[in-house]
Amino acid sequence: MQIKIAPSILSADFSRVGDAIRLCEESGADLIHCDVMDGSFVEPITFGGQMVKNIRPLTGLPLDVHLMVEHPKTQIKFFAEAGADIITVHYEACSKISPDYLGETLSLIKSYGIKCGAVVNPDVPVEKIFPVFGLCDMVVLMSVFPGYGGQRFMEGVLPKISAARAYAASVGKPELDIEVDGGINAKTARLASAAGANVLVAGSALFGAPDFASAVAELARQ
Repeated sequence: MQIKIAPSILSADFSRVGDAIRLCEESGADLIHCDVMDGSFVEPITFGGQMVKNIRPLTGLPLDVHLMVEHPKTQIKFFAEAGADIITVHYEACSKISPDYLGETLSLIKSYGIKCGAVVNPDVPVEKIFPVFGLCDMVVLMSVFPGYGGQRFMEGVLPKISAARAYAASVGKPELDIEVDGGINAKTARLASAAGANVLVAGSALFGAPDFASAVAELARQ
């Protein structure tokens, strides 16, 4: 499968977000990854729908909005109307509310005509989201605990990637996007893609690189 690169805009200089978006587009990135944190599900607070709305006119690349928030269903309308192309939500946040909340939230996202996905943290078995694979356009496996950039890739996620790819094929979705988020660099990109991932989120490995375009190309070659 073709490897897709999703630069995490959270690692960009927020005083020059427009320049960062153009750099992503000109360097061959496939998506723009938008990390939304609410200060509750994870400690930091990042940005909300207004940032996504402001980014939207600057690029034709898909906006991949990762909601690290409590009660994600309440936020879907804002990000859908802001121009998100895909919204992903955490199993952990949803399961605290009710057994059906994740499926209900994914269905709500799809009701806006956009793509949806489910996310699991490193300590959660990927099997927890197997029941919603039928709804998902993407599944996301965190290879760090969410909240902070620059963390080291957790290799324990690799069997989960393989399990997700095998299960997707078994339910008739062999081309399902499997995204890995956290600690991605040239070495870990090879490991993740070999395990079955085809969408790689990268922050500091791209925005901290001497040559952004070369860094994108290196990750895409995995």
